Amino acid sequence: MQPEPYADLPEVSFPVRQIMIPVADGNLPLAAARNTAARQAVGDVLVFVDVDCIPAPGLIAEYAAAAEPGQGLLMGEVMYLPDQAERDGIDYALFDRLGVRHSDRQAPPPEGKRECNDYRCFWSLNFAIHRQDWDEAGGFDEGYVGYGGEDTDFGRILHEKGIAIWWLKGARVYHQYHPHCMPPIHQVPSVVRNAEYFASKWGHRTMEHWLHAFRLLGLIENTPEGLRVLREPNERDFALCRQEPHMPYANTRRVLDRIQGITGKDRNDPARVAQVETAQADLLTARAV
Repeated sequence: MQPEPYADLPEVSFPVRQIMIPVADGNLPLAAARNTAARQAVGDVLVFVDVDCIPAPGLIAEYAAAAEPGQGLLMGEVMYLPDQAERDGIDYALFDRLGVRHSDRQAPPPEGKRECNDYRCFWSLNFAIHRQDWDEAGGFDEGYVGYGGEDTDFGRILHEKGIAIWWLKGARVYHQYHPHCMPPIHQVPSVVRNAEYFASKWGHRTMEHWLHAFRLLGLIENTPEGLRVLREPNERDFALCRQEPHMPYANTRRVLDRIQGITGKDRNDPARVAQVETAQADLLTARAV
């Protein structure tokens, strides 16, 4: 999904192929890229790792041992690295010391695997699936273009087809630090478009936590005709949502709390949690007249 292939890849002991995927209008065709990779792969176990992640040495072996026909999709561990963690090269012992888990993600089981009972938790950052189950699912829906939605859609497909999703101990990746925004205010049109596309398939939108944040920021509104973008984000919005060097990851909940002045123990107050859930649920469908 870039204009030219890499020309300086190192020599390794296994075959490496670069498959170029055309990009239209600057919107990355993530679903199409993953499907293309799966078609081109020759093995029985398909392993997907995002470009900003460093695989641990045992990742392939651990996935290969766990991924079996009919057993479903496996999600390995993700550890977030601070800025400059790789300045002296690849040091897995250092990464294990510095890496932290995302506060909004479940921890892996103590050993083996644990079933994930909520398809919305599927995340394509680091996962594997046997080709038999991939073929049964049919791959990602290429109607999603740009940022957001295709992961939840694929999780929903697995759920509808009775294909299990599992958290797996091991198969770890280290997410490299890079500044970005969460919620993704740099991708509002794409998120809105893909949320509406999801609704056209399943009867309700997805990514409601991001949509809720967008609405609180005054970037969108929910109308009887659908979501409407009101304005582009400004520097004040970026300053609020941008990941800073001291943050190993960005977090939408942090931004929601800051917008609404929520601090300390109030974050987990049941009334507060219910309020947020109600506000987000309001965005799952178009607002009635």
